[in-house]
Amino acid sequence: MTRVWIQPVLLVLCGSLIAAGQLSSGAPAAAAAILVVFVLLAGVNSPLVFPKSISAPEARRRSAADGRPVVYWRPGCGYCLRLRIRLGRGARRAHWVDIWRDPAGAAAVRAANDGNETVPTVVVAGRPHTNPDPAWVREQLSRPA
Repeated sequence: MTRVWIQPVLLVLCGSLIAAGQLSSGAPAAAAAILVVFVLLAGVNSPLVFPKSISAPEARRRSAADGRPVVYWRPGCGYCLRLRIRLGRGARRAHWVDIWRDPAGAAAVRAANDGNETVPTVVVAGRPHTNPDPAWVREQLSRPA
């Protein structure tokens, strides 16, 4: 669970160190701007940006019932973030599985990607799609079950 927060915490710490250096050299405005940028980067790379993750078996069960895609992701993944942002509010309709929190989810991603944990992997109707176009995923989310 703490592993997902490593990157955001490191971003805040690095930003704080750089801002402290700017502050000590007499540039408070630059220090504030740098700190704001690093805090925003930390927020965007945190699990807080993504819908609540569920377990892989639960996601598969829900997907079978409602026909919605299952999105396997991990914090700090730029491609996952791109997908999440491009889906907008529609992202909440998908079933999200954090592979760092769920070993079964990580295993499902490895099985779909020749042993690699390549994310985002989106499963629609039982077929995995690795790093699909966000417009395509949005289209899958808008389809009736």
